[in-house]
Amino acid sequence: MSYTREQILETLGKVRYPEKNSDIVSLNMVSDLLVEGKKISFTLIFPNTNSPFEKSLVKACEATIKALAGADAEINIKTAGKVAVAPMGGEPEKPLKTVKNIIAVASGKGGVGKSTVSVNLAVALAKTGAKVAILDADIYGPSIPKMFKAEDMRPGIEKINGKDTIIPVENYGVKMLSIGFFVNPEDALIWRGSMATNALKQLINDAQWGDLDFMILDLPPGTGDIHLTMVQTIPVTGAIIVSTPQDVAIADAIKGISMFKNETINVPLLGFVENMSWFTPEELPDNKYYLFGKEGVKKLAEERNIRLLGQIPIVQSIREGGDNGEPAALDENSVTGKAFKDLAANVVEAVELRNATMEETTKVEIDPNAGCSTH
Repeated sequence: MSYTREQILETLGKVRYPEKNSDIVSLNMVSDLLVEGKKISFTLIFPNTNSPFEKSLVKACEATIKALAGADAEINIKTAGKVAVAPMGGEPEKPLKTVKNIIAVASGKGGVGKSTVSVNLAVALAKTGAKVAILDADIYGPSIPKMFKAEDMRPGIEKINGKDTIIPVENYGVKMLSIGFFVNPEDALIWRGSMATNALKQLINDAQWGDLDFMILDLPPGTGDIHLTMVQTIPVTGAIIVSTPQDVAIADAIKGISMFKNETINVPLLGFVENMSWFTPEELPDNKYYLFGKEGVKKLAEERNIRLLGQIPIVQSIREGGDNGEPAALDENSVTGKAFKDLAANVVEAVELRNATMEETTKVEIDPNAGCSTH
């Protein structure tokens, strides 16, 4: 059985391009379509080069066509990207120029509750009346949508000055974007580093963040490409290191300190957050059990002369809040709610002190011959 060009276009109209929130046919992404019986070929034209959605979109097109024409259909899909031409003359626009303070939340290793701290810090700051956003920079393990009960929400798209811009999702007074809004939560992201960093840059530069007092960057654990991309793309006001009190976590936290204090990166450290400081059973609120050691991060902070911004206990409600999408910081009268309220107050104070005593942080530029440098 042979198929017409119109039939193939109609079935390709079912394939949506996540970044634009529309189908690939309406977006004029299908070019040079040739249909000869069951031999179908065309070119997918992406809005920019190195799109992180390239492979997944090609597979979606193949699956959609085979659902119509059968598994024996011969499909040949080429890809190409439009090359953006930079404007002539003038200084490049400052990224996130309407954001007053950009705070990176990092950890040397996974499993220390970095995302839990990021989410609850953002909510606690918003409850003070500040304008707050959170960017989920953990590309391979995005958790922000679930922790904000926003898994079913989708960012909007609005055209401004001829350019499509992303409208962040908002809940609990916090604006947010995450790659998790654009992919199936059950699918693993198998991306090369360049694809992940390009996706992150689009979430930063192509979104309508508006005027913000604070943007929280929930970085992936460790030190790697994403971290370097962040300091190259935006001027980070300061960094917070999250760790549990145990020795193995503290050893990795020290690596985080080294990364941000590296002379070629030089992002100010606002302080430490000691997470899982002690366990307090709900039925025994006055009891403290030091499951991971006692005050390990506090001791490290004293040794390194770095501020301890807060100590967050383990209670069942924190885990439940993360799973249910109701951050513990929403209830300021709970043990954990008060801990995050105090953390937010200390972070505000640390940021104000940093801004009063230090120069504005600048982006990091890479010199291919000499490594990293700032400008």
